[in-house]
Amino acid sequence: MALKTLSTFLSPISFPKHCTLSISNPISLNIYRKPTPVSCKSTHSDSPTQFPLSDTKLLPSDPEGTGAAAPTRGDRFLERQQADEAAKVIIKEIKKSKKKTKKVLKVKTATACCYGCGAPLQTSELDAPGYVDKDTYDLKKKHHQLRTILCGRCKLLSHGHMITAVGGNGGYSGGKQFVSADELREKLSHLRHEKALIVKLVDIVDFNGSFLSRVRDLAGANPIILVVTKVDLLPKGTDFNCVGDWVVEATTKKKLNVLSVHLTSSKSLVGIVGVASEIQKEKKGRDVYILGSANVGKSAFISALLKMMAQRDPAAAAAQRYKPIQSAVPGTTLGPIQIDAFLGGGKLYDTPGVHLHHRQAAVVHSEDLPILAPQSRLIGQIFPVASKNGMEGTFGTNGLNGFSIFWGGLVRIDILKVLPDTCLTFYGPKRLPIHAVPTDEADEFYKKELGVLLTPPTGKDRAAEWRGLETVQQLQINFEDAERPASDVAISGLGWITIEPKRKSLGVSESNYAETIKELHFAVHVPKPVEVYVRPSIPVGKAGAEWYQYRELTEKEEEIRPRWYF
Repeated sequence: MALKTLSTFLSPISFPKHCTLSISNPISLNIYRKPTPVSCKSTHSDSPTQFPLSDTKLLPSDPEGTGAAAPTRGDRFLERQQADEAAKVIIKEIKKSKKKTKKVLKVKTATACCYGCGAPLQTSELDAPGYVDKDTYDLKKKHHQLRTILCGRCKLLSHGHMITAVGGNGGYSGGKQFVSADELREKLSHLRHEKALIVKLVDIVDFNGSFLSRVRDLAGANPIILVVTKVDLLPKGTDFNCVGDWVVEATTKKKLNVLSVHLTSSKSLVGIVGVASEIQKEKKGRDVYILGSANVGKSAFISALLKMMAQRDPAAAAAQRYKPIQSAVPGTTLGPIQIDAFLGGGKLYDTPGVHLHHRQAAVVHSEDLPILAPQSRLIGQIFPVASKNGMEGTFGTNGLNGFSIFWGGLVRIDILKVLPDTCLTFYGPKRLPIHAVPTDEADEFYKKELGVLLTPPTGKDRAAEWRGLETVQQLQINFEDAERPASDVAISGLGWITIEPKRKSLGVSESNYAETIKELHFAVHVPKPVEVYVRPSIPVGKAGAEWYQYRELTEKEEEIRPRWYF
C-alpha cells in the first residue's frame, strides 16, 4: 500500500526541459523552497519505511502533466475555446466558398441584354437576336444605359413581324442566327439549385399541351403558384367554379407542390390581383421566376402583373417602362430578363419559354402561327349540325359513322364506331376550317385541297413542303352516362374536341343503342411530333354547369388539395 501511495503522488510530476531537478538526499525533493522529506507508513509495519526515489516504480504519466508548471484547467479551457473558434472560422470560409460557386449559376451576369427578349447585346451580326447599331451601343454604354436598349429583332416583333429565332420551330431547321430549344432550356437549369418561388403558367385552351408535366426537372423542390391564363377565351356562360374545380383535379393528379391555383386573363386583368397578393405572401425575400411553355403568355402576364402592382409598389411602377416584348412567335424571349419589381427584396424574372416538340407550333410555318392563336371568345363548332328536320342531310340516319372530319390541314378524325346521334364539338381557333367527307374519299380530298380549303399550311408552295399527317392514333373511349360528354380529345398546341355520345338537339329518333354500346372508336391523324390526349371533359358554356359533377373529398384530400381563386 505504501508503494502504491507513493507512486500515485509522484507519477504525475513533469517539468519543462529548462528546469532541473535537484535531490539533496535519497528521500527529499527540491521542489519547494525548503526540502521536504517524503515518507509513508506501511499497513504491515508500525515503523516508518523510506524509499529512495530511484527504486520507485512510476505509473504512466499524463503527457501534459499535473504539476506546478503544467497547464491548469483554465489553460486547457482556453485552448479548447481557441480551437473551437478556429474551427468556426474554417467552416464559415467553406460556406462562403460554396455560396460563391452557387452564385456562378445565377442568371445575373455582367453581359448587357436586350430588355425586350433577354438576348445578349451584340453589334456584329445584323440578322441575329440582340443586334444593336454600334454607335447606339457605344453611346448607351458611355452613359451606363445599356439596360434601356431594345434590339433590332424586338423592334420588328413589336410592329407585327413574325421573326423566328429558335431552330426547329416555326418550320425552320435553324441556322447561324438561331438559338436551339436545348440552349434555352439550359438557361433555366440553375433554378433547381436556387431557393426561389415559381409562378407556372398554363394556357387553358391548350391545358395538356402547355402544362410542362416534368416541371420538377427545372424547378426542383421550389414551391409553385399555378396560373391558368386566357380564361376570357372560354365560351360565354362558362361557370368558373366548375372550371376551377376541374383544373385542381387535373393538377392534383400531377403530384406537384402547388400552393394555389389562379384563373386569370392578362387582357381583362381578371384574377391578376390575387396572383400579386399570393406572390407577396409567399416570396419571403426570394426571387420570383415566371415559368411556362413557349407562347403561353408569360410576357403579357408580367405586363398585367406590373400594372396591378404599380398601384401600391413604386418599384413595379418604375419597372413598367422597360417591359418584355410580346409576340405570337414562339421563342420571343431568348434569355432570363431581370425586373426590379419589389421593394422588399428579391427580383422578378421573365424566362425563355420551354419549347415542346409535341405542339403544333413546332411544325407550322412562322407565317401561319397567328392562325393558331385564338383572339376572341371560343365558340364550339358542332358536327353534325342540327337542323329543323334533324341532322344535316349529308350524314343520314347512321350519323357520323364512316366519315372523316378535317380540322384545317392539321388534324383528321376518322369516325369508326359511334352512336347514330353522337356529336363532336370543336373548340379552337376560328380561322381553322372544318370539313367532313366520307372516309374512303378522305385521302384524295386531303391531297387536292391541302393549302386551299385545308389550311394551314397556306398556299401550294408551303403545302408542297408539308410532310403530312404521319401519326395515326387509335382511340377507344368508354362512357357510362350517354347524357354527359364522354371525354375530350385534346390536340397539343391547338385546342380540344368534346365527344358527346348522345345529343338530344340533333332530333334523331330515340334508340336503344346507348344501352348496348358503351364505347366509341376513332382514329386521329396528326403531324408526327404532335401529341393527342384523352381527358375528362372540361365544363364550358352553360351546359357545362348542368352536367359537371363535383367529387366528394376525404378530410386528408381537403387538407392537401390546393385552393383555386378567380
